[in-house]
Amino acid sequence: MAPRPFWKGYLKLSLVTCAVSMTPATTEREKIRFHTINSATGNRVRSRYIDEGTGKPVEDEDEVKGYETEAGRFVILEDEEIEAVGLESTRTINIDSFVSAESIDWTWYDRPHYLMPDDDVALEAFSVIRDAMAATGTVGIARLVLYRRERAVMLQPRGKGIVLWTLRYGDEVRDPKAYSEGIADETPDPKSLALVERLITDLTKPWDVTMVTDPVQEQLKTLIEGKRSKKAKKAAAKPEKEPEPQGNVVSIMEALKASLTQEKGKKGKR
Repeated sequence: MAPRPFWKGYLKLSLVTCAVSMTPATTEREKIRFHTINSATGNRVRSRYIDEGTGKPVEDEDEVKGYETEAGRFVILEDEEIEAVGLESTRTINIDSFVSAESIDWTWYDRPHYLMPDDDVALEAFSVIRDAMAATGTVGIARLVLYRRERAVMLQPRGKGIVLWTLRYGDEVRDPKAYSEGIADETPDPKSLALVERLITDLTKPWDVTMVTDPVQEQLKTLIEGKRSKKAKKAAAKPEKEPEPQGNVVSIMEALKASLTQEKGKKGKR
């Protein structure tokens, strides 16, 4: 069963408008989460906001947002005032420009969401916008209020739907030149390059979601289930410590040849 949409509104391109709904493309619902417990009573420990001046707890209704203009001085903003700033883009995704799909570097991508027509009436307009972007190799750029802030978003056609990516703000993406300019120019040895290419070929396989499973989460689930049923398993033996890297004591060529031999051995056993 598809999850319920967390946002509903309109997709607009010039004079074409259609009703759409949106659901986050990722979830952390299955992630193991812990509560802090008082070991003496077995009760949960709850956190509360404390007034740093009086040392007393602050009630929920007295909590407001403030921006510090100088040390100890704040401008108070109500939730309604914050929401009103981006009112026009709260419920409408108005595509105001298109760019080449390959022109936006992956570092700008933030959160993916599935965008879909909200009813049968919207299907025709939604489909023509989606297919036109796919045919021209472009993605749409718009602005939308999500997660309490107005954000630039990118609309990317994908299959029967559209993936809406929130994009990072300009001050959130660091210039890659600062990280690469300190790397000296190096022309790889052709023989080493050929061996690495062979190694890549040997290790290439079809993408599968099992490549990104989290073994720690699975072990935690097993541990929790064991404790719940009062049949906790004995602690598993500690994994062997990985050998410390020895730098370039062994030549790169020897290491690559050994790697290829090892991979061939693994394939033989399979």
